[in-house]
Amino acid sequence: MDALITIFSEVRDPRDFNARHDCAAILFIALIATLCGAKSCVGYADFASANLQYLAEFVDLRCGAPSHDCFSRLFRLIDPAQMERVLQVFAQTMRRALGLEPISKVIVCDGKRMKRGYERGRSFMPPLMISVWDTETRLSIAARASSDGNEVAATLEVLQTLVLEGSWVLADALHCHPRMAADIRAGGGNYALKLKGNNAPLFGCANRAFAKAEAKGELTFHMTEEKGHDRLERRLASVVMAPADAPNFPGLVMFGRIESERQVADKKPSFYTHYVALSEAMTPKTMLNLVRSYWGVENNCHWQLDVAFDEDGCRTRKDNGAKNLSVIRRIGLDILRAHPVDMSIQRKMQLAAWNVDFRDELYTHMR
Repeated sequence: MDALITIFSEVRDPRDFNARHDCAAILFIALIATLCGAKSCVGYADFASANLQYLAEFVDLRCGAPSHDCFSRLFRLIDPAQMERVLQVFAQTMRRALGLEPISKVIVCDGKRMKRGYERGRSFMPPLMISVWDTETRLSIAARASSDGNEVAATLEVLQTLVLEGSWVLADALHCHPRMAADIRAGGGNYALKLKGNNAPLFGCANRAFAKAEAKGELTFHMTEEKGHDRLERRLASVVMAPADAPNFPGLVMFGRIESERQVADKKPSFYTHYVALSEAMTPKTMLNLVRSYWGVENNCHWQLDVAFDEDGCRTRKDNGAKNLSVIRRIGLDILRAHPVDMSIQRKMQLAAWNVDFRDELYTHMR
């Protein structure tokens, strides 16, 4: 509890000096309410009112429970950079508590839109958050709000705030460009960037390199097969060194290719081929395992934010509200996921709401 309040106390309060409730207290209550299933500022206020005596054990509530307007106004005014810093400090604290090194081995960058968080009349431009996901701990370690919807620029910005020495950075084809590769290598990291036709010269070079290696019989392969839920998936991975005449791309060493076949029940099978730009040589098996870890951010972070926390359905939209609430949800998801009990995230949220002992256990385990 104290660790969370200490982290939140670093956020600069943007309100006037006569605000009745402490900024850190409001953020703390919002997080606890989120752990118990509250999904909006109205839900936070209802939770605070219903659990006033419990919350007063940890924060000063002499003025009573904050109203939903109090929550809403604070989240609208806080600089998103302040909340992003809170998430990073929290993630570092979690890694220390788990006995891990401060540097993540494999991190994934991906953008997520909050579909109903748009300003009135701007449904075509919902807010964009960049997620940075640690595949080792399966926790969010950073986030960045994009003010203009530019995912590429926001991703470059958030990576500059992280220590990349010795880490692998994974991203989709949107980020397969020289600036991204150069920044990762300058930070001491390696990259595995998905490669598509949006980078036509590099994509063409990869295709030619594999065709040439196949013609010479020089390719080695690694194949996996998975069955379950009326679904069959086969993947064939191969790698080839980047040719000497490859387009100028900082740190490029190798190309990877994954040919996949997917068949569901009695339907016709579907076939896909994925290419990856790599900054370090590796075996096909290592490449396949590395690239597949990219989907952790989609399945374990973004999917949970939408299903368990209803982020896509949240209509908080004014000023910085949607972006700051998104950070609170990510911290809540990290706390729930870190608890070892074998339950879904939604069941943990229900149990935290119904059972105070389990709720307290969440913080104890985190510490």
